[in-house]
Amino acid sequence: MHIHILGICGTFMGGIAALAAAAGHKVSGCDAGVYPPMSTQLRKLGIDIHEGFDADQLQSPPECVVVGNVMSRGFDVVERMLDDDIPYQSGPQWLAEHVLRGRHVFAVSGTHGKTTTASLLAWILEDAGLQPGFLIGGVPANFGVSARYGGGDCFVVEADEYDTAFFDKRAKFVHYRPRTLILNNLEYDHADIYKDLDAILWQFHQLLRTVPGSGRIVMNATDANLTRLAEMGCWTPRETFALDDGADWRAEFVDASERRIRMFDPRGRSAESRWHLGGSHNLENAMAAVAAARSAGVELEQAVDALSRFEGVKRRMERTATVGDIAIYDDFAHHPTAIRRTVAAMKRRYPGNRLVVAIEPRSNTMKLGVHNRELAESLEEADLIWLFRPEEMGEDFDAALAALGTKLRVFRDYDKLVNDMSTRVLAGDQVVFMSNGDFGGARQTLTAVLQRTRSS
Repeated sequence: MHIHILGICGTFMGGIAALAAAAGHKVSGCDAGVYPPMSTQLRKLGIDIHEGFDADQLQSPPECVVVGNVMSRGFDVVERMLDDDIPYQSGPQWLAEHVLRGRHVFAVSGTHGKTTTASLLAWILEDAGLQPGFLIGGVPANFGVSARYGGGDCFVVEADEYDTAFFDKRAKFVHYRPRTLILNNLEYDHADIYKDLDAILWQFHQLLRTVPGSGRIVMNATDANLTRLAEMGCWTPRETFALDDGADWRAEFVDASERRIRMFDPRGRSAESRWHLGGSHNLENAMAAVAAARSAGVELEQAVDALSRFEGVKRRMERTATVGDIAIYDDFAHHPTAIRRTVAAMKRRYPGNRLVVAIEPRSNTMKLGVHNRELAESLEEADLIWLFRPEEMGEDFDAALAALGTKLRVFRDYDKLVNDMSTRVLAGDQVVFMSNGDFGGARQTLTAVLQRTRSS
């Protein structure tokens, strides 16, 4: 089958393209701003990429058009697809029908931690010899790719609640029909899609309706919104996880540096391991992954041991450089809760060092001002903060951030921000760039400047 993917260079749709090619389909696609690394990865797979959304690319129609959620009515290629009655599906629907059907689907959902948890789970299954397939919104370092068809029965999918397509406004995850579902946490997000938390809860409840009674739900015991969700109706056995006593799965740090962990299963058995991650949020992610892997037959000791060989995820607190004893990290920050947890984890792990944060508020929810106050609070523990201020932010944004006082420095130009940082960072600083975009290349530019001026 020849499939043509609209919006092929996004992480999710690029993953769909890789899976389709691995399944033996002829794949082509289009996007605006076709550039590496996604364009390079796709072309290595023999996938032809057309730049732009013009109608002519469908002159020789494919057998199916797979439509990404960046597309809407009015795009020339969409209008031609509809006028010529070319068969089309959304990305999630295509994934469900052509990749997930007949497999043990592990869906990883929640506001935070989906990518890390899905990566941990895929690695635990891989380490156990189960050869899982996966589609993840990031690149696990153990695999080097964000999507793989896999040779086994298991498939791990990062299940987000963003809407499916212009013709299907349900959340993506309702298509996946998981047998094992992870519910990490639930907060208000995606303000451009959902008017309030209740609207998001409704979508998550549709997801719960699809999990079979013979399946398993692994959920955070301390999240009040997940408790509300379960009270709306749940037909599947649940297992809970938490750092506190009282949950089915528990975990703790063995040492103050958070480099060794201990985990307990529902039967009271325990296992210990060293690992490369840190932070209570990542320990919760690991618990969820270990608990979910149990439904594929992976025992506690084997799963916890696999954590010692997990190498992290690109752009999730990824240490990208060390220059003159200055450590530089890249973090895909998009929500105040995740930012606060990352800051707290770094302060605990490096108690004698300054934590320097460079942040770019870029998500649609942040730009709408929904998280103004929470954003300022999430940064309070940082020692110095450089913020790139998007033009669309309002006066309320500035007023909320004023609480950070003199440790906050605000810029509207990437180069000026980097130049200022380069004169103020010190040996021993832990410098974290937080953005769910490319931050105008600021991290790479700062690294290059410091290599010229601080390497000796």
